[in-house]
Amino acid sequence: MNKTIKPIKSINAVMTVPGDKSVSHRAVMFGSIANGDTEITGFLTGDDCMSTISCFKKLGIDIEVNGEKVVVHGKGLHGLKAPKELLDVGNSGTTIRLISGLLAGQDFNCRLNGDASIQKRPMNRVIKPLSQMGANIKSTNDGYAPLEITGSKLNGIEYKMPVASAQVKSSILLASLYADGETVVIEDAPSRDHTEIMLNYFGADIRNDNGRITSKPVKELYAKPVAVPADISSAAFFIAAGLLTPNSEITITNVGINKTRTGILDAFLQMGADIKIKNERLAGGEPVGDIVVKTSKLKAITLGGEIIPRMIDELPVFAVAALAAEGTTVIKDAQELKVKESNRIATMIEELGKMGADIEETEDGMIIKGGQKLHGAVTYSHLDHRVAMSIAIAALNADGETTITDADCVGISFPDFYERLENCR
Repeated sequence: MNKTIKPIKSINAVMTVPGDKSVSHRAVMFGSIANGDTEITGFLTGDDCMSTISCFKKLGIDIEVNGEKVVVHGKGLHGLKAPKELLDVGNSGTTIRLISGLLAGQDFNCRLNGDASIQKRPMNRVIKPLSQMGANIKSTNDGYAPLEITGSKLNGIEYKMPVASAQVKSSILLASLYADGETVVIEDAPSRDHTEIMLNYFGADIRNDNGRITSKPVKELYAKPVAVPADISSAAFFIAAGLLTPNSEITITNVGINKTRTGILDAFLQMGADIKIKNERLAGGEPVGDIVVKTSKLKAITLGGEIIPRMIDELPVFAVAALAAEGTTVIKDAQELKVKESNRIATMIEELGKMGADIEETEDGMIIKGGQKLHGAVTYSHLDHRVAMSIAIAALNADGETTITDADCVGISFPDFYERLENCR
């Protein structure tokens, strides 16, 4: 599907965005290995999360889906069954990396694969620590999917993360539920901690002491209701739209504001953005609030270090905002962008370049010349949902119309993105 985006004069809206993708994935996974029924509300029905549901159904879990309400009939830590067919994760890196840790300690064998994009996402980063725990996990594609996992007895390890990655950390912590002895994961920079929060909510014993995360074995997990907050990664597109579009004010309600995910807010505030959080509260251990955004004059900043893991998925739309800022913005320490659904450094530079952007690629990021006026162009999503949505936000304030080819990839995380964008007009 191709999508044409027309410029907009102003935005004034109170809106919601879909449920958090990270929390939705985990609610299904952890509910499956908990005793009892986990009722999930606000579930993200995007393609990635539906891939997780599909995999756990193949593992013998009964899951009811009724729109954004999902009920997972968990069978306990040792209730999964050997799948009769390949576990297809689709486009979901979260699914394949987390489920690998979960399956490593089972008493059966399985095979995992996904689409062409997944087969280019590095899996050695989970294979290495899981193998140290005693897992029998092999790539049949030189460190990439497909993966073959032979269920094994696992041992606790101490593992220092070479790169901040919530997916790798979560994979190890899930494996630790089946290990003898305690497991320790050491992080230099904090990555998103939804796994620790939700596993503890379900009865796990995980503690974080200044980046030293210790998981002690428990006999069981117990089902609890999960209210999924709105996804800050999805909200980020409309936050940027509100900042960049003249005479605008947007309120996005019930957004997850976990501090390991709010790097995008911190970055925009450093640039001088008018952003306020109201009605802060807790939902299932996760902090949530309403984000109010007003049109702002932004100034360039240098972005790097510990903030990068806290906004890695939002960097494409941050780059769009930086094009409108006064001065030159530098993004560094973001080499992880190269191994997402696409190489997001190269693809954003290529597509925004078609619209007139002046961006220089560096080894670990980009240098963005601000104060630029973009023009409409024919662009390509690279089948990457965050690239497509970032282009759409750039197009709102460009001269002329912009067409995005293969635009329907947004269904991975934000199925009705274009409809909500139209509703802002």
